[in-house]
Amino acid sequence: MAPPALAQKDKKLFADLLSQYENRQLSKGRKTADQILKKYPEHGETMCMKGLILVHLGQRDEGINLVKEGMRKDLSSHICWHVWALIQKSEHKYEDALKSYIQALKFDKDNFNILRDTAVLQTQTRQFEGLVETRHNLLRLRPYNRHHWVGLAVAYQLNGNLAEAKQVLEYIEGFLRNVGSYDVEFSELLMYHVRILEDMGDFKSAVDMLESHDRAKGGSVLDRMAGTEMKARLLAKLKESNADDEQKTAWTERADAAWRWLLSQNADGYEYYKGFLTNQGIDLDNVTDENREKALEMLRGYFNVQFATAPRRLALHVAARQEFTDLIKPYLTNALTKGIPSLFADLKPLYKDSAKRQIIEDTVEEFRANFESSSPSTGVSVEPTTYLWALYLLAQHHSYLGRHKQALEILDIAIAHTPTLPELYMTRARALKRAGDPYGAARAMNEARLLDGQDRFINTKTGKYLLRAGMVNEADAIFSKFTRGGTSAAADLEEMQAMHYLVEQGDSYRRAGKFNLALKKYYVIQKVFESFREDQYEFHQYSVRKTILNVYTEMLKWEDNVRSHPGFIHAAVATVQIWIALYDDATIGPSLQPVEITAPDVSSKKALNKAKKAARKGQPEADGANSKKATATQSEDKGLEPPRLKDDDPEGLKLVLVEDPLERADKYLTGLSELVPQNMDICFAVYDVAIRRKKYLQAVRMLMRAHSLDSEHPDLHWRIVHLRNTVSSLPESIPAPVGPVLAESIASLLPEEVSLELFNSQYLQKHSSSPMAIVAHAKVAQILKAPQDEIDSILFTVLKEPAQLDHEAAFSVLSYLKEMKSARAEEFRIACNDRFELSTLFKSDEEIAALQRSFSESGESPADGEALETVT
Repeated sequence: MAPPALAQKDKKLFADLLSQYENRQLSKGRKTADQILKKYPEHGETMCMKGLILVHLGQRDEGINLVKEGMRKDLSSHICWHVWALIQKSEHKYEDALKSYIQALKFDKDNFNILRDTAVLQTQTRQFEGLVETRHNLLRLRPYNRHHWVGLAVAYQLNGNLAEAKQVLEYIEGFLRNVGSYDVEFSELLMYHVRILEDMGDFKSAVDMLESHDRAKGGSVLDRMAGTEMKARLLAKLKESNADDEQKTAWTERADAAWRWLLSQNADGYEYYKGFLTNQGIDLDNVTDENREKALEMLRGYFNVQFATAPRRLALHVAARQEFTDLIKPYLTNALTKGIPSLFADLKPLYKDSAKRQIIEDTVEEFRANFESSSPSTGVSVEPTTYLWALYLLAQHHSYLGRHKQALEILDIAIAHTPTLPELYMTRARALKRAGDPYGAARAMNEARLLDGQDRFINTKTGKYLLRAGMVNEADAIFSKFTRGGTSAAADLEEMQAMHYLVEQGDSYRRAGKFNLALKKYYVIQKVFESFREDQYEFHQYSVRKTILNVYTEMLKWEDNVRSHPGFIHAAVATVQIWIALYDDATIGPSLQPVEITAPDVSSKKALNKAKKAARKGQPEADGANSKKATATQSEDKGLEPPRLKDDDPEGLKLVLVEDPLERADKYLTGLSELVPQNMDICFAVYDVAIRRKKYLQAVRMLMRAHSLDSEHPDLHWRIVHLRNTVSSLPESIPAPVGPVLAESIASLLPEEVSLELFNSQYLQKHSSSPMAIVAHAKVAQILKAPQDEIDSILFTVLKEPAQLDHEAAFSVLSYLKEMKSARAEEFRIACNDRFELSTLFKSDEEIAALQRSFSESGESPADGEALETVT
């Protein structure tokens, strides 16, 4: 049935309705819509517009139902489809909204507003082929607007059509020749054009364009630093292309001049030195004896530049043997005299070379001995702070190398020398953390915080260390010092998307066995990354309009890979492991539920609610003001965004009772194996889910990928055995075509003629000194149904030679023994407690509880210290 046609007078009324909506005269628009519907109750477009207005007024459900009904009345109206697309877009259903916009264009192909929104959604959903067509249509409708030309060039680039993008840009620049001398947008457009030429491999044209528009020569590229950086990089690429020696020499000289100019502007730019040396054939990451002296000579040329430390630091990287010794002494003397706290972080990359590491240690020890013996009577006087910073550097050095006892002894001397320096206590906390004492580390970090209560960094580190020690409430007390008042620290930090907090608190809950709360935190991390994806929406139109193109295209690349962030990967793996634990043991979820409230508690709760209602009723009402305010609130624009739903499961108690944990785990991992193919943890997580879902091809594919990354990984070893054992134990063989492919794939990991027992014993022989390899050997024994006593005996071999056991590996062994409910778990704990004197990981539950209580009762509560200014 065709929709009813409006009379001419009513068409004018409908046009007024559209105008009233655009001007957000929502109350008038609602009355106008009612006026039309009174005469034409079946008019679909008016129903949709009224529904849209109701959504704006806060009556979301009623409005959406009316829009759906209006669409059913008139499926051939572009207005109906446009309204529905707006609602879908407000709910962040971008793919569905795009389909609705495309439907709308079928009935009004030249609607500018719909085309513009379609282009933005096509960029958001990365449908670049359709974007090119949409940008063409926008340009056809508004050919004199340069932003539509720019938009078409960007669309071509995103779709991979660089030649077409170049042609469009050349046309734009042709009709923009008379721009002013200081046009920022035109400058950005030129830089974008150069980037397109670079991506095409036309380096010579790119260099010529930069030189012709050089600001120093009166050109239009305003950012001279960025232009020179790009020019130097392009000249380096030109040298690598096929060219004769004369050309290469010319390009080398021009690149050398560019790098020298950049260094004259910023003599501390490490990348500039790297490019400067690379231009002369010296790779800083692979310096040889043949070019070492030349590199040092080039760097020495900048030693006398005032305040520049980069050339001296890079010289330490290049130098070797005696040259390094000669350079490191003045470098350390200068830094220790100035008292630079970050000196160790600056030197740490040099520790990859064991010879340089030893020279640094010997030099600082020599300084320490000289400083200790210095006094006015001997004629050698050294500032006390110089001696202090030498001790500080030595403590960091020993802690980094795993010599925790030496580091702590040096720190004791330093603290006795100057007990008011927070950095000393922070280094003590780091040393204790590395030694396996999270409780002592938290205490030391809190001592640093008490010395400087205004320092947000130290406060944040204290909260982080408290979370690692399992003291969540104490950590929240710290974080609440610099969160917004009127709300909990946890809620405010979630809103601020504080990743370090979310990850650490999720891990803290997970270690404590509170899987419900851990899952809630990990899913907040997922929401944070979803919001990153949604936040880019506003920039698609803005960046093209403002011609911020190079940064914009880099942002799109970053957005496409944002889920490869270590924080997201960590949360994904941890979430999957929790879901797997809930699947493997169905009793975990119910065991996390709180004890049911008894009858007296219910009655008291009812009484409390009754009292609250009575109190609310007893509050006096303002004389008419409240009712007017309510009316005004109802008529104001609440936007199209759906209201934030109240979390009906704030503690995750319902979450851990879901019936499909494996499906949820699989959903969290969607696309990650392709996004981060080099990550072993993701490979293992996908395998663990796939093998339980009986997706054997997916499981073996993940193991083959992991095998290509690290064929000797302990977690890979036992999973290979687990896969073959699982497949061979199936009651029926898997039919073709899957079965033969699966068998061939498993054989590539573990040949059929090799038994599982032989495979396991050979692995242990090869890695007899690795504690985690011994754990993998024990897991295989468990898979093969070995007696518990035998598995325990295997695990206890980590305490003997030649196993190189540290506290982290020992704790993993203890966790595995507890997971199997081994009778010898306590015996292993006691043995490790005696072996690792500095660690508190192997204390009994009672001792750990006492450590946590002593922290709160010792007068060093996180609530102490100067209060921070809260953010309001």
